Amino acid sequence: MTRQIQLTIASTLPRKAVPDRGVLDPSVTRMRVRPGDLDFYLHVNNGVYLQMMDVARSNFLADLGAFGLLRDKGWYPVVASSTMKYRRSLQLWDRFEITTRVLGWDERVVYLEQVFTRGGDLCARGLIAGRFLSRTGERIPGPDVVALLGTSTVSPDLPADVRDWAQAVDVAAR
Repeated sequence: MTRQIQLTIASTLPRKAVPDRGVLDPSVTRMRVRPGDLDFYLHVNNGVYLQMMDVARSNFLADLGAFGLLRDKGWYPVVASSTMKYRRSLQLWDRFEITTRVLGWDERVVYLEQVFTRGGDLCARGLIAGRFLSRTGERIPGPDVVALLGTSTVSPDLPADVRDWAQAVDVAAR
């Protein structure tokens, strides 16, 4: 529940935009593990990682100054698909960072990588296929979203593992 409150705050009172931040520039969110993040085994619950990633994606959008632009268009982000790989456990009071970056996009979605590190050590990596919808339910093409945020609509080549994952879970442009 506490991460949901943090997400609400990050989305309704976003942090200030970072000058000259581009869509392909990474965004860093710093957090600390709280008691409500833990499961029975006293490490961060796998579902909480996804909530933390939601907060970090909101911070990513805030860094770009995107909230006003998206609101004016009536567009909002949703997760079309996600996958996680866990390497090291995060435990109570650990400080860590989530680095969020756009890897590329296609006609359907924007692909993001979110990496959890503690003291420089990789703890987890998430891949997200994010889609944007309009308030009327229309799907907004990835290039349109990226263009709104001030970047060329030509996507960098996706890493092979991300391209293969997108095809396997059927979110890639057909």
